[in-house]
Amino acid sequence: MAKNTQKLHGKDLRQLGFTDDKQISLALDILDQRELRKLDKGSALALLRDIKADPFKYVRDQVWRPLAQELVPQPSRDVALNPSIKDYRRYGDAFIEDGARKQMDTAMQLPVTIDGALMPDAHQGYGLPIGGVLAVDNAVIPYGVGMDIGCRMALSVFDVPPRYLEQRRDELKKLLHNHTRFGNKEVFKNPADDPVLERPEFREIGVVRGKREAAISQLGSSGSGNHFVEWGIVDITAEDNELNLPLGQYLGLLSHSGSRGLGAAIAQHYTKVAMNKCPLPPEARYLAWLGLDTQEGQEYWAAMNLAGDYASACHRDIHRRLAKALGQDVLAKVENHHNFAWKEELPDGRQAVVHRKGATPAGAGVLGVIPGSMTAPGFIVRGRGERDSIQSASHGAGRRLSRTQAKQQVTEGELRRLLRDQGVELIGGGLDEAPMAYKDIHQVMAHQRDLVDVLGSFTPRIVRMDAGGSGKSRYGGE
Repeated sequence: MAKNTQKLHGKDLRQLGFTDDKQISLALDILDQRELRKLDKGSALALLRDIKADPFKYVRDQVWRPLAQELVPQPSRDVALNPSIKDYRRYGDAFIEDGARKQMDTAMQLPVTIDGALMPDAHQGYGLPIGGVLAVDNAVIPYGVGMDIGCRMALSVFDVPPRYLEQRRDELKKLLHNHTRFGNKEVFKNPADDPVLERPEFREIGVVRGKREAAISQLGSSGSGNHFVEWGIVDITAEDNELNLPLGQYLGLLSHSGSRGLGAAIAQHYTKVAMNKCPLPPEARYLAWLGLDTQEGQEYWAAMNLAGDYASACHRDIHRRLAKALGQDVLAKVENHHNFAWKEELPDGRQAVVHRKGATPAGAGVLGVIPGSMTAPGFIVRGRGERDSIQSASHGAGRRLSRTQAKQQVTEGELRRLLRDQGVELIGGGLDEAPMAYKDIHQVMAHQRDLVDVLGSFTPRIVRMDAGGSGKSRYGGE
C-alpha cells in the first residue's frame, strides 16, 4: 500500500484547514494515484498545504486540477450575466468542440462585451477559449489574456539554401542543444542582458518586483508544453511578400514561447484580484475583469505589456544566439504574438480592448506566422483586416486531443514512424505534442481564407522541445 494513504487521513487534512469532506476525499483519491504513492507523509502534507494556500497555481496542473478548482474561492453572484448571447462569428464551426463554443457563448454574455469571434483552431481553455477573440468596453480580463502572456512566434529567414539542412544536419542539431534552453530547470549560466530588465515596472509593481531575478535567469529560454525552437525550410510563394524576398526556398529558424514565470505570476495574481472585485456566476468566474479606470486595472495593463516585451526579448536572444553560432546573415524576420489585449478602434468607431487568447492579430497588412505541428507546415501570412473576425486569425492548428488523450491514444512507435516518414528529427518532446493531437492545419487555413493572405510556408525539419515533462523521450532525436 502507498505510504501516503497508509499514513495520511482526513484529520491530517483538517489540521491544514480543509473543512469540506468532498475536498478531503478528492485530495486523498489523487494522492492514491500511482505517480504520487511514493510521497512520504511530510511531502504530501507540504504539497497539499501549498495547493490550499494558492489553488490558482494548480488549476492547469493535470493531476491536481480537480482539487484546485474546488479550492478556488467561489464568489457570490453579485455581477449578473446578460440573459442573451451576443451574436459572434465562428470560423470552421463544424470542427470546433462544444466546450469552446460554450465558453465563448458565456463570454458574449458579459456586461462589458462589445463583440467577439472564434477562430478555426479553437478549443476549450480557461475563461476565454483558446482561439477566442473578445472586444470589451474599458476593461481587461486577465484570463481572457491567459497564463502565458505575450506568447509569440518568431521567424528568421537566412541567406542559406535549404540543402544546408541535410548537409549540416548534425551541426544544426548541436546548435539547438548548445544555444536553447527549455522548461523550468534549464537556463543559461550567463544569461544575456536586455533593456527590458531595467523597466520601472520591476520596481513599481509588487508581483513583478518579486519575479525580476527569475526573469533575469530565464531570459532567452523557452517554456514547456507546445513551445519549440526548430530549423526548417522557408518557401516564399508570393511575389508581393513585404519581406523583400525573391520567390524560392531558404533556411529558416522558428521559435514559439512566451513570458515564462513572469507572465504566469502576473496572470495568477491579477486573476485573484479580478475574481474578488468582480464576482461572477460559477460558469463565468474566470472571466472576471478589471476596469481600466481602476488602480488594479492600470497595474495589470502595465504588467501585461512588460510581460509581452519580456517574451519578445527572449525570442530576440534565442535568434541572436543561433544566428551568431550559424554565422549567417538574416534576410528577414517575422514576429507576432497572442495571449494579449490591445486597445483598438472597431470598424464602427467604438474604442475597445480586444483580447486575443490563442489568436493572431490580422489587421490589414499585418504579418504573422501560423504554425501547424512538428510534421506539418506553418504559414507566413498577411492580415486582411476582416471586420467579422475583429481583425484576427488562428494562432496555429489547434488541439484535436487534450494532452491526456494524446498520451492515451498515441504510441511511441506511431510517433517515431511518423517523424521518420516526414523526415523530422525531434529532440525532447513527448506524446502530448504528437502531430496526431492537432487539427489539420490545411483545413484550418481553408476556413480563414478571408482573414489572411498566404505569403509562404515553413516546414519543420529539426525540432527541439522540453523533455522534462514528457519522460525525457527523444523520438528520432539524439
